[in-house]
Amino acid sequence: RWSLGYLGSSMAYAESIDAQKELLRFIQQCEEHRIPCHGFHLSSGYTLGENGKRYVFTWNRKRFPDPESLFESFHEAGIRVVANIKPCLLTDRPYYQDVSAAGGFLQNADGKHPEISMFWGGEGSYLDFTNPPTFKWWKRKVRETLLSRGIDGTWNDNNEYEVWNDGALCHGFGKPFRVGVGRPIQTLLMVRASWEAQREQAPDTRPFLISRSACPGVQRYAQTWSGDNSTSWETLRYNIPMGLSLSLSGFFNLGHDVGGFYGEEPDPELFLRWVQNGIFHPRFSIHSWHLDGTSNEPWMHPEVLPHVREAIRLRYRLIPYLYSLFFEAVRKGEPIIRPMVYHFPQDPACWRESFDFLLGPFILVASVLEPGCRVRKVYLPEGVGWYEVDTGVYHEGGREIPMDAPLERIPLLAREGALIPLGSVPDPGREWKDTERSVWVFPPRPGNVSRFLLIEDDGETLAYRQGKYTEVELQVSSEPDRIRLSAHARTQGYPLPYGEIVFLLPPGEERPVEGGEEENGTDPERRRRIRVRVR
Repeated sequence: RWSLGYLGSSMAYAESIDAQKELLRFIQQCEEHRIPCHGFHLSSGYTLGENGKRYVFTWNRKRFPDPESLFESFHEAGIRVVANIKPCLLTDRPYYQDVSAAGGFLQNADGKHPEISMFWGGEGSYLDFTNPPTFKWWKRKVRETLLSRGIDGTWNDNNEYEVWNDGALCHGFGKPFRVGVGRPIQTLLMVRASWEAQREQAPDTRPFLISRSACPGVQRYAQTWSGDNSTSWETLRYNIPMGLSLSLSGFFNLGHDVGGFYGEEPDPELFLRWVQNGIFHPRFSIHSWHLDGTSNEPWMHPEVLPHVREAIRLRYRLIPYLYSLFFEAVRKGEPIIRPMVYHFPQDPACWRESFDFLLGPFILVASVLEPGCRVRKVYLPEGVGWYEVDTGVYHEGGREIPMDAPLERIPLLAREGALIPLGSVPDPGREWKDTERSVWVFPPRPGNVSRFLLIEDDGETLAYRQGKYTEVELQVSSEPDRIRLSAHARTQGYPLPYGEIVFLLPPGEERPVEGGEEENGTDPERRRRIRVRVR
């Protein structure tokens, strides 16, 4: 569950001469600027040799004099650490010869020598995960050099197997085949080996992995992202259909490097709009390696920091909704982000390419994708009504509407009947006690009923596989003169940390409400608060 929060990263930190100090500074900056963060991706700079080459499974002790204490500091701040690893060993690596002697690399076409490829810093050989001893060696090194030091997950990077000789041979579990037809298998097995290492190190903990390359099957073990994107408005725009296509292909746990990975740093407006888009993707990570040496950080542009902070806080509020969508994605194969045609195939306007998308069944995200835009035209799919999330203004579907989009506003709409569970926002550096639930509710048309299944469990262990989770069915029904709300625990495998849920009606909704007790006054968002007991 922690991986649904903000995931920090930048290659610049680990590349610094004072890398350990720079990483500690990141923790301090999160607290200073009141930015919650629950995961950090440690780039490959920790493996840099004094010659500038990267040697997987090694630590540069000048840059990282005490990695164990560093990771303790991250953990004390509530931040998990995910380390970058790569499947190629440079030929001057101390244990290159040992792995070669065991047949651990891809072999050249005659099968007598390791295939040599160009990698970061020089010549190297790719590990052959179809050779069982290599698979075991990798697992051992992941545990010995990373997990035993306090690393929480693995970032399986540069694993496209960029071997120029298609005739190089894979061991093939005793039946050799050409790498030209086996690159995806190598990627899959690398991720599987990392996953097994993490499971063996912490048998009761859900493993977290990310993989840059993927093929069918990798989604069982890791999330992915769209790779090293560039900093531009065009990238922000076209990352959206990339993610939607991947979601429809069965790989629903994905995201993009928010702010752009390479190029110049994003200007304040572009960075803010990218954050406002990224918070609605399954993976939300701000990452970069800019030509000018800057890093994408939430506080990089003070003039938009308050809006960036509010967007990240909204991400955290939405985690109960996101988590429930993840659960259903695993159980039913439903994508988390969806093109509008997924739910509205009968609407010809939704057949067109669209950069607006749905988060789950209820939220329409209309990101601002152009500089200077302060009014967004948004098409609303026909057949249902739509509420502006922040104002409660209602619109019939089947038409285009203008939505004000000042820098601080994300054009966001909720489908009629939407039930969107919300959680608490943690204070940076403090224990995250997510023990209360509220629900944005947007009533359906009179005579209709809407439901959403909220999933609760411990968010950490594998106990859910033994049924230790609770399903809370949220329900709203509507009549011209009243609204009825309910929350019913359909299964009770996990003890809920709360006994009531606060339903938040849209601004302007004045009908009497049955099923709960109304609190006096309204909340800061001008929503009536109805406290409903979970039965």
